[in-house]
Amino acid sequence: MKGSRAARSTIFLKLLMAVSGVLFVLFVLVHMYGNLHAFQGEKAFNDYAAYLRTIGEPVLPHSGYLWIQRVVLLVALVVHVGCAIVLAARASKARPQAYVAKRNRGSSASSRTMRWGGLTILLFLIWHLLNFTVVKINPSNGHTGGDNPYRLLVDSFTTPWVTVIYLIAMIALGFHLHHGTWSSLQTLGWTNSAKARVRAKAAGWVVAIVIAGGFSLVPLFTLFHVIK
Repeated sequence: MKGSRAARSTIFLKLLMAVSGVLFVLFVLVHMYGNLHAFQGEKAFNDYAAYLRTIGEPVLPHSGYLWIQRVVLLVALVVHVGCAIVLAARASKARPQAYVAKRNRGSSASSRTMRWGGLTILLFLIWHLLNFTVVKINPSNGHTGGDNPYRLLVDSFTTPWVTVIYLIAMIALGFHLHHGTWSSLQTLGWTNSAKARVRAKAAGWVVAIVIAGGFSLVPLFTLFHVIK
């Protein structure tokens, strides 16, 4: 009975991770779409940033939608990280070291780097919020604040070390999304045949390349002064 409860608990935690992961994928897709407005120039990018603050008005207060979104994402983040920690601890306790070594030899790079990749993304998220949202740190001059999102973006990504940090984070995000998509589809029961597993692996690559690659376009094109 105790083993059965533990198994059900593990399945539930994996489901929570899958659902919270899907929420993050949807968010980063929309966020990436918003970032690509930078290719349309300063007015289009700033108009989009201003539009986000008016979604839901007059039912919601100014920026109300953004705060709802932030709260939902924060809850999803706590759930996702918490479940990951518990599941990792259970797996480490249940499996002998020899099994872990054997499994690692046959696993993909994305699965082996899942934990470190997640930590990298979490640290990057903190920096990203300080850079563009909470404090609005301009790395090019050390100033904070300001109400021109486009100029902050350009000033940030024409600073080489900022772009390098961003690209490293996108590599980590790509690996995380690749394995995370596969794991989520497996948890949801969509990998029960050879063809389904092939499709799940392909979906993982598509999600990883589209999102991580799409996010990388703006900093790269800004660094090389295409976006300026």
